[in-house]
This record gives sequence, C-alpha cells and structure tokens, in this order.
Amino acid sequence: QCEEAAYEERWYPAGKWACVTKGEPLYEQSISMSFMKLMRYICKENSVGCYLGMTVPVLNEIHLTKEGTELEREVVTAYYLPGEFQQNSPVPMDPEIHITERAPLRVITRVFYGVTTEETILREISLFWELLGSTDTVLRETYIVAVYENPSIPQRRNEIWFICRA
Repeated sequence: QCEEAAYEERWYPAGKWACVTKGEPLYEQSISMSFMKLMRYICKENSVGCYLGMTVPVLNEIHLTKEGTELEREVVTAYYLPGEFQQNSPVPMDPEIHITERAPLRVITRVFYGVTTEETILREISLFWELLGSTDTVLRETYIVAVYENPSIPQRRNEIWFICRA
C-alpha cells in the first residue's frame, strides 16, 4: 500500500500568463475579484472575441510580511494561456489584466484540500516548513497557492508551492 508522497519537486517551462494584481482587505476577496476578471477574459473579453479554454492550475502568488506572520495584501492571480495562444496572445479588454512571460520555475509542492483563506495558507506554509526542515534552497518570502478546481467545491485540491532558488 503506497502512501501519498509528502511533497514533490516539479519544473515548469517558461510561458505566457494572464495576470491580475489585487490588494483587497481579505485574501479571498482579492482572488475572487481577480479570478472573475480572468474568467471574463477567458470567455470572450479578448481581442479574438472567443472562448480561450480553461487551464489549471490557476496560481495565486503571495508574499509574507517581514515578520512572516501574515500575508501582504497584494496577490497576483495568474492563468496560463493555452498552447495555441502562447505565441500570439489575445489582448485583454480589461486594462487590469496583463500578459506576462514568466521564466521557467522549479518548485517544491505539497497538496492540501479545502478552502484557501489567509489562515489555511499560513498553516500550510508552516506545516510545509516543518516537513522540509531548515533549508536555503527555497525562497522564504514568496509562495504560490495553486488551485486545480472550482472555488465552490468544498474539498477542492490545492497545492502550496515553495519556489526554488535559481
């Protein structure tokens, strides 16, 4: 009987992402507002006027405060453009959406289930650090929450990503 691995290392190639940055009072407000903007872009509000297709995961890049006890308000929510739009990306109608070329990324990742709130994310980061122990191979101030399923699903699959240093 195999137990699920506690964490795994992954490598993601460079690519184009549609990104929205929000700094609402609550993490959940920022990601909800950003995701709704991205959905409108994905569905039709783009220069080609058609549905682009959904990709997963949707990434939420977060930063911890200097004390490491809470999240900075600003969250970047990112949607990976499908392969056919990587070379020639449809222009968003919404000026808050930016198409960004992201560099290749190496992460150490761990799965968790349920809703993503500031509290659950801070707990997951803390648990992951306990698991990893002391290491200088990953960043300490920037993390990514990867979401694989619709936010309305109560036990949705998420991951916390620790970003490996170059």
